[in-house]
Amino acid sequence: MHVNTAVLLTGGMSGAPSLRLSHVIPGEGKDSVNAVTSLGDEVFVLRDDNEQVEVYDAVSCTLQRHITVQGLGVRACGLAACAHYQCLYVSDDTFHNCSIHRVKLTGSSAVTKWYVASGPKGLSVNRAHNVVVSCKGADKLLEYTTHGYLVREICLQDDTEPWHAVQLSTGDYVVSLWEPDVVSVVGVDGQVRHSYEQSQTSDEGKMSGPMSLAVTKNGDIFVVDEYTDRILSMNSSLSSVQQLTLPVDGGIEEPRGLCLDELRGQLYVGEYGGSYRVLVFDYMKR
Repeated sequence: MHVNTAVLLTGGMSGAPSLRLSHVIPGEGKDSVNAVTSLGDEVFVLRDDNEQVEVYDAVSCTLQRHITVQGLGVRACGLAACAHYQCLYVSDDTFHNCSIHRVKLTGSSAVTKWYVASGPKGLSVNRAHNVVVSCKGADKLLEYTTHGYLVREICLQDDTEPWHAVQLSTGDYVVSLWEPDVVSVVGVDGQVRHSYEQSQTSDEGKMSGPMSLAVTKNGDIFVVDEYTDRILSMNSSLSSVQQLTLPVDGGIEEPRGLCLDELRGQLYVGEYGGSYRVLVFDYMKR
């Protein structure tokens, strides 16, 4: 199923961005894309069943090198980059090895590791430069310092299975909840402030597989809806939702990775299905 242009719910948004496909990182002969992130002049791609991270040039989108993460299991699925500490975080959901790997991107390229609760999935870096881990198997968000010291534990409702969480300017977190197919804004106390499940005006609005998130500087939220092959744009209160128009012949297939680089004006979308591509869109706010 490929859905590309339908408006789901409008009103109150500052306008959906205009997108133009500028590059395609091909996936022929490679594995599914689990996560994408960027830092400076580099784009990092994490693929399924792969113990390496691919590094691409942000301008040409050509492969520059691979980062081998020693001890990384075959179920690595989360990726985040930190400009403050110049490091890359990778989550590992391999059985009996649930952990976070920290890769120093400058100097010695040293790799450190710490263990976390069950099912670490999406990662993000918050305003305090700490890494936020969404633990799908434990229904928790865990905040760690860059050296792996636990700062905060946010307990969510049982059986919500969070996939990804990103901090908003308010201090709250927007969270994609995989099992109930919901996107919610929660406080640091774990209480739900706002929630979006489906459109009040269209049957097309129900999500199926909300996963990676990205948040703009003005608080708009992008969410990958993997099993309906689309990306939704929401405001910070989740009261206004519309679907992004993606100019891709044949549409996108099972998008999972998502990264917004507003400085460069680029949106990266990684496909878990289909051709396993990373699609690079020029991003312009209307």
